[in-house]
Amino acid sequence: MSIKGKACIAGVFEHPTREARDKSVMQLHAEVAKGALEDAGLSMRDVDGYFCAGDAPGLGAINMVDYMGLRVRHVDSTETGGSSYVVHVGHAAEAIAMGKCNVALITLAGRPKAEGMATGTAPRVFGNTADMPFEFPYGPVTTNMYGMAAMRHMYQYGTTSEQLAWIRVAFSHHAQHNPNAVMRDVVTVEDVVNSPMIADPLHRLDCCVISDGGGAIIVTRPEIAKSLKRPLVKVMGAGESPKGQMGGKVDLTYTGAVWSGPAAFAEAGVKPSDIQYASIYDSFTITVLMQLEDLGFCEKGQGGKFVADGNLISGVGKLPVNTDGGGLCNNHPQNRGGLTKVVEAVRQLRGEAHPAVQVRDCKLALAHGTGGSIGTRHGSGTVILERE
Repeated sequence: MSIKGKACIAGVFEHPTREARDKSVMQLHAEVAKGALEDAGLSMRDVDGYFCAGDAPGLGAINMVDYMGLRVRHVDSTETGGSSYVVHVGHAAEAIAMGKCNVALITLAGRPKAEGMATGTAPRVFGNTADMPFEFPYGPVTTNMYGMAAMRHMYQYGTTSEQLAWIRVAFSHHAQHNPNAVMRDVVTVEDVVNSPMIADPLHRLDCCVISDGGGAIIVTRPEIAKSLKRPLVKVMGAGESPKGQMGGKVDLTYTGAVWSGPAAFAEAGVKPSDIQYASIYDSFTITVLMQLEDLGFCEKGQGGKFVADGNLISGVGKLPVNTDGGGLCNNHPQNRGGLTKVVEAVRQLRGEAHPAVQVRDCKLALAHGTGGSIGTRHGSGTVILERE
């Protein structure tokens, strides 16, 4: 079943806090839910579908529905790391198209900053998985797994640290206009490559911020969205895919976006060159570069040249990306920043981004998330959104 045009995003909200020492995770979930519903002009009583990921405490959707006093007929707690909430938009659209719900609430929240989590050093093995006995002795953590992928890309395609640095430079130009961004200072290529090395070849400024907060999205039937007096943002296509170790046939130069991207484009009936704005998951600069290639915005191996010289800066470059500052500068709550990618894409389509970074007459946008580790196994989610 195609979801093309069968669901709309009617409300979005990003929590303004970046350090929530006085709030619980469940409280943050409730606050972002309230914010998105108010943005849409709806209430908790209208919600009949609820979606969350592993950042929600306890049994996920079960606990959150009870905590927020929701009466729903459809729940989804799919967990795919940073791509979870991009995937949830597609799942919500599917549920609406199938008649399982009419108003879907999607919430994200986390407190890694307040809890002192060094998220870049978390082991990339989860629970009692079959992989743990083989991988744990080698100490795989987030930073060195992404560093390994970056080093391979450099070796195979000639990508340079200076080219990767342009991604952080671009997003810093956007973040200066975001009053809630963790890091608002504009940086140069020299600033990035001269910042301390974290996991060769990735420097400190190649890595995302650690922040608290969250966000929420309301997805509804088109008929409901049209009645709400808000700009109409239609879900036109969605794709999702995991990528793992593939039985030892490991290639670190590409991500699951090579599958999720084409699926979303095919369903939407558009191509990469049609996209006017892109929100790309940016846990590290290498994450952005590889996803741009895999989504078809440039040829494989040409990502370094594509991002150089400010091509991602709104008003300057070929493809404006992450105009809120992204995870590298603005906000990266609980390692699941894919939700904020959707939020900024909706802002762009509504014409509600900061005037300094607003894409002129933006009608077609893409949001993409990657969750897990591109050096081991991860999930990819892609959605294409259109303003009517």
